[in-house]
Amino acid sequence: MSDLIKPSFQTRLAAFRAIATEFAGYVVVRSLVCFVQTLPYDMGNSMSRSIAWLASGPLRIRRNVTEKNLQAIFPDATAQQRQQLSLEMWHHLILMVCEIAWAQRRLHLTNWSEHVSFKNNRSILQACLSKRPAVLVAGHFGNFEIGGYTMGLMGCGATTIARKLDNRFLHAWVERFRGAKGQKMVDKEGCAADVDQHLLSGGMLTLLADQHAGPKGCWVEFMGVPASCHKALALFSLASGAPMFAGYTRRVGGQPMQFQSNCTGIADPQNDPDGHCASVTTLTNWYNRQLEGAVSEAVEQYWWLHRRWRDPPERVAKRLAKQAQQKQSSKIAA
Repeated sequence: MSDLIKPSFQTRLAAFRAIATEFAGYVVVRSLVCFVQTLPYDMGNSMSRSIAWLASGPLRIRRNVTEKNLQAIFPDATAQQRQQLSLEMWHHLILMVCEIAWAQRRLHLTNWSEHVSFKNNRSILQACLSKRPAVLVAGHFGNFEIGGYTMGLMGCGATTIARKLDNRFLHAWVERFRGAKGQKMVDKEGCAADVDQHLLSGGMLTLLADQHAGPKGCWVEFMGVPASCHKALALFSLASGAPMFAGYTRRVGGQPMQFQSNCTGIADPQNDPDGHCASVTTLTNWYNRQLEGAVSEAVEQYWWLHRRWRDPPERVAKRLAKQAQQKQSSKIAA
């Protein structure tokens, strides 16, 4: 009998330890957030620079991935230039975390204009006020969390697809932040039916469009290097007839809590003279070009440390190489 009870006790003990570890991690993160919330902007900015120096230098956090990505995208850059860009990226990332912490107490309906400006605001209003469904795509660029928070602040409720965090307590806290102003979060695993119903009812869907989709994804060039994209992003728009809006929210002026939100383009399946919505591939190509244009405005605000680019399957590599040759031949002929 004791042999039957012992494994059950060990299982419960392991589960308790896992929960305790997650909760301890949550307490540490929340304590740091509370500390950051007390800081003035200039001190938070200085702290971010110091942590960025540690992350990109002595600690070498994700150094190999970052260096590989930067070498692929900027082959003519020197090692010193790549190191400087890595440092600036880390400063942006740490400052982004500070801004998310500050937003909960310092960005609200009465003072948003002191922190956020809008470019192409007619297109943004069109997405918010239209009775048609809408698909909004952005990337790991700028401060996309502030973008979603501001949209909710303006009354533009949206459903956002995101991966569930491993730490249940941190996940619940992040979900409360994202949902505080009207965002509804759905787990990317098994969400297709809910998203389809949301779009059919005229809802707005927001997504980060630069997630690696594996060897079976839709392979296109992003920043001149092959990248795999989720086909579902284009299918959400094409299947529902929802226009796709590409945009970003990035820091401007080099100052904390100063942002510009911009809609860089619209691809509408019901009004598509340029053929962007002809297929999954053409629409995927379109939103990647939009994101490329956004990144070019502030390259230090892109997440060069995430595994966006992987080696494509051999058949895909041959196809992309052939397309590149044809494109080059067309340029020479022109």
